Amino acid sequence: MAAHFGRRLRKGAATTAVAAAAVAALSASQAPGATGANQDRPTAAGSTTPAPDPTTDGDATGNSPYYTDLPPLKSPNPSPSPTIGTPVARGEAEAGIPATVLDAYRKAEAELRSTKPGCNLPWQLLAAIGKVESGQARGGRVDADGTTIGRILGPQLDGNGFALIKDTDHGAYDGNSHYDQAVGPMQFIPSTWAWAGRDGNGDGNADPNNVYDAALAAGHYLCRNDWDMSTEGGLHSAILSYNNSQDYLNLVLNWMDYYRKGSHSVPDGTGGVPSHRSDDHTGQHTGTPTPTEPPRNKPHHKPDKPQKPGTPGGPESPDPTPPKPKPPVPPKPPTPSDTVDHLSDAGTGKLTARAGDDFARRISTRAETKAGAAVGKVRIRFTITGDTDTTFAGGETVATVATDAKGVAAAPALQAGEKTGDFTVTTAVVGHRAKGVDYTATVTARTADTLARTSDTPLTCTPGGEFADQVQVKATYKGAAADQVAATATLIKSADDPTENDKGPSFKDADGKPVRTLTDLKTDDKGLLTLPKLYADDTTGTFLLRITTTGGATLTVELKVAAADESASPSPSPSATS
Repeated sequence: MAAHFGRRLRKGAATTAVAAAAVAALSASQAPGATGANQDRPTAAGSTTPAPDPTTDGDATGNSPYYTDLPPLKSPNPSPSPTIGTPVARGEAEAGIPATVLDAYRKAEAELRSTKPGCNLPWQLLAAIGKVESGQARGGRVDADGTTIGRILGPQLDGNGFALIKDTDHGAYDGNSHYDQAVGPMQFIPSTWAWAGRDGNGDGNADPNNVYDAALAAGHYLCRNDWDMSTEGGLHSAILSYNNSQDYLNLVLNWMDYYRKGSHSVPDGTGGVPSHRSDDHTGQHTGTPTPTEPPRNKPHHKPDKPQKPGTPGGPESPDPTPPKPKPPVPPKPPTPSDTVDHLSDAGTGKLTARAGDDFARRISTRAETKAGAAVGKVRIRFTITGDTDTTFAGGETVATVATDAKGVAAAPALQAGEKTGDFTVTTAVVGHRAKGVDYTATVTARTADTLARTSDTPLTCTPGGEFADQVQVKATYKGAAADQVAATATLIKSADDPTENDKGPSFKDADGKPVRTLTDLKTDDKGLLTLPKLYADDTTGTFLLRITTTGGATLTVELKVAAADESASPSPSPSATS
């Protein structure tokens, strides 16, 4: 793949004149080797490593492969369509981002909001780049810690259709001791990771194969040079520094705006993987993400300086001395997590809440051995997936809780958003593979069980006139104000015939035409609903207005139309049923 950052390849002849002008304008002040970007960078351990050499980390030539699938056709079009983009129409499924990957993007945004507030980096930008570079880590094929299951590697940069970048890490990151390859969900080349890498999940190691580490590193890379993502100039400069291609810029902008219009989490491993790449026309598919086993010992620091070509052990000459066998590594003593065979429910019960309310029950999960014994001091990760606004207390969709002495971990309280429907909470043991347990939860619409008028004033009118008072009602649920409850109002024929009346009082639309049914009504924050003005035609008599809400609360209000000289008679009390 192709997020080679400073060494990222341009599309050569396919790049437009606009892209060439943009790159030329940026090359002096915005490339990684420019003044201001050439400072020492901290490693995950807190030490510093030299900034990249501008002669090797600057402009590059050749093709730069990446996924070119466009967002679905119904997505907004705030930016020009990429000239090499591949149209797709897979619908709203494309808005789903694997839960752990989405959590990594949001955590990176939160950290950069604190450490680099002037950057204004949105997580949707990281999601857009992650989509284009690796299809969101191959559809979210990551473990509970966020490390990809198998490495995601780009083509080897051997100068054959790509840049020529000889090995800089002794194959520690990419497994290639001759040439460098882009690595991980955000596709860093090893020499760039050596100074740009970050520890995003707090395990003390900066690993390009970990989505938390890679997302945070990408955020810091995009925020260098004091670029401000809230401005067009800063945003475009940052994206072009990631890949100097106008097509790439437009593609990333389209995905970023698509995610801004709405996205949701899906279970890890179930996300869609793009199918079209910028190098498809060349017949080369060497850059397709390839699952390989990760290195046994992940580097914790910048690799040693590579040997020069031609020297023993260098990238272009075989090592004449056979490697010495390594002494066997003694096995690590088992941790509590290693003994967990499966997770089971610990009496959670039914999970249901109205929109905007807290769930009354909390999820409780028990870690058990194969024999069913409880396992304490084990970290359990709870992940919310589904197209609702539900979060854990604190606004997060992922929470990690340690089991107690009885092996039970209670997730934070669930808080329903405004979107109704079902969602799932999945569980996993952090750092260990074990069978989890899934929980299905439901967010129902806001309801009311009682409706009542706020005034006892009779509603009367003369023929052809308008009613002096507007109808206002209050909705309650178990005695409390029922806010944001959907309602309808209909002028009906009779108490036994709830069909719409074709004569008598009516509301009016914008053109002054009579309307006798109102839909899409909603109570306010105090549970109040005030209807528009009512108007009478020439028909006299007593008429009925029926108001109903979600949940079944119903109120019938009498409206009287009589000539002015008729003596007013008291109106009977409105009838209400629940």
